[in-house]
Amino acid sequence: MKSARITGPNEPLAINESETPSPRGEQVLIRVKSVGVCHSDLHLWEGGYDLGDGEFMKVTDRGVKYPVTPGHEIAGIVEETGDAVTGISRGDSVLVFPWIGCKECPGCLAGSENLCDAPRSMGIFQDGGYSEYVLVPSFRYLAGLGAVDPDSATSLACSGLTAYNAVKKANACSPEFLVIVGAGGLGLMGIQLAKAVTKAKIVCVDNDPKKFDMAKEMGADYVVNTGDKDLDPIKEIISICGGKGADSVIDFVNAPPTVKTALAVLRKRGNLVLVGLFGGSLEISLVTIPLKSITIQGAYTGSYSDMTELIDLAKKGVIKSVISKRYALADANDALSDLRARKIIGRAVINP
Repeated sequence: MKSARITGPNEPLAINESETPSPRGEQVLIRVKSVGVCHSDLHLWEGGYDLGDGEFMKVTDRGVKYPVTPGHEIAGIVEETGDAVTGISRGDSVLVFPWIGCKECPGCLAGSENLCDAPRSMGIFQDGGYSEYVLVPSFRYLAGLGAVDPDSATSLACSGLTAYNAVKKANACSPEFLVIVGAGGLGLMGIQLAKAVTKAKIVCVDNDPKKFDMAKEMGADYVVNTGDKDLDPIKEIISICGGKGADSVIDFVNAPPTVKTALAVLRKRGNLVLVGLFGGSLEISLVTIPLKSITIQGAYTGSYSDMTELIDLAKKGVIKSVISKRYALADANDALSDLRARKIIGRAVINP
């Protein structure tokens, strides 16, 4: 089988040929139909995360070992199963839950393997879906897709899953104002989900007005262009939110300027959910946190049960991923380069 592998930070992905594995026990061999191109793949390729103030966290310090096959948003067809597999048959269309944990830490025992203390996530800590085939450690990490398109389904394992988790944490109820920062693949999915599962009025914030038509189509009630030099975005957002500010903000970018804006537009008792991994650092006026009694929390992917709930929403046609570009496996370098250059609106996928 062919795989596109990261050999080291910022090194071109190498197309390698290797023997197709045979599953044993609970293992399942998946023929990859589609794999999402995610910003986490980009961080893996670049070697880490910007922590701000000149600090850089290497992925190798988190346990990543090169070379590694990236790709954690994996949809495909069951090719072969081990002898202990139940409920899954050859030919089934499935989505892989990639956030595999140790099964022993408090997070795993609580059903949140995505928050494991010693993660074994596919496409990060073990080989993932930038490949013709992928070996999944257990059938328990697969969910049936039925007639859901594999390209659209990929994001439900990560970006859609993260957006769903963030919307849940935002706890937005009518007649609240929910501000969504970022209209990329994550933000657009967040808008759809917020429209589907809350009654909040949605304000989409981005610095690229070319994304606003799609944001409105997905359900945004208002849009604010932070790139408009003639506009004070903070005043504009507060005005839209009835003059008292936003009840909740989900920041799908999570960069110093966006978080600064988010904190400025939150009303008393407001809720800020930080999602993106853009990086950097921020100085906060600490006294405002208790005085306004605001909540700041993070959202990172989601649980297996969250993913199955998302698949049900996709089967009902409530949500859909915006797939704007498709690449062959041989063009994996172009896919990551285009993502880094912000040439992708919505999501991109690789079709091995």
